[in-house]
Amino acid sequence: MFKELNPLLHSELRLAIMSLLLSVEEADFVFIREQTKATAGNLSVQLNKLNEAGYINVTKSFKGNMPCTTCKITEKGVNAFEEYVDALKSYINKMD
Repeated sequence: MFKELNPLLHSELRLAIMSLLLSVEEADFVFIREQTKATAGNLSVQLNKLNEAGYINVTKSFKGNMPCTTCKITEKGVNAFEEYVDALKSYINKMD
């Protein structure tokens, strides 16, 4: 039987953000935007969705006079990502 895919993570950009944050301790908005090639507006919306779900923590601060947004994956986010990967595997294994 197939496992249900998490609709929040079943988005190319949100999945890319989560994958990226799994590989680093934390990342700032500019780095995530450059790595995902997303527009600033779209990235902001997707980060808010992940933050509201508790999958990431978003910290806003200033470096000098410049605003800085830093993101870090949460334990809940790691668990959700792992469950998503397991669900994908259930589809792949059914094809073998």
